[in-house]
Amino acid sequence: MSKYLILCVDDERDVLDSVTNDLASLEEHFIIEAAESVAEAKEILADANADDIQLALILCDHIMPDDLGVDFLIELSQLDMTANAKKLLLTGQAGLNETVQAVNHASLNYFIAKPWQGKTLKQIVIDQLTSFMIEHEANLMPWIQVLDAERIMEAISNNRLNYSDM
Repeated sequence: MSKYLILCVDDERDVLDSVTNDLASLEEHFIIEAAESVAEAKEILADANADDIQLALILCDHIMPDDLGVDFLIELSQLDMTANAKKLLLTGQAGLNETVQAVNHASLNYFIAKPWQGKTLKQIVIDQLTSFMIEHEANLMPWIQVLDAERIMEAISNNRLNYSDM
């Protein structure tokens, strides 16, 4: 199985701890990293790229001291190494204009309002990761036990039908 990264970016340590705790059951199959700034997130992404670890999903706050999360997500959507990652905005402060801007630049896959429910957050992340794997992973079988098994099996079946039509 390839290595994939889930990156959580928020300037509040308590929020990062809560998010990583909500996603802890995924750590067996994904590398989960937390960054307290966009600058730190960029360092983590550079290290991951050097280690051939692909960003699968990023959860990013919007209002941070030096940067706006929406701007960072738009930037990531324009870079080859991060363009395919699922991008989730996790915030209580993004306005409608910023959210629309991110959606219009095809750099936002999901918006999650703070405060969130841990179970709901995990289900959204699993749904987004399932979509990512279906779109980008050739061998889907190992992901059945971790992600949405029904959707993975359907994708495997569709892939087989597409190959038999050739």
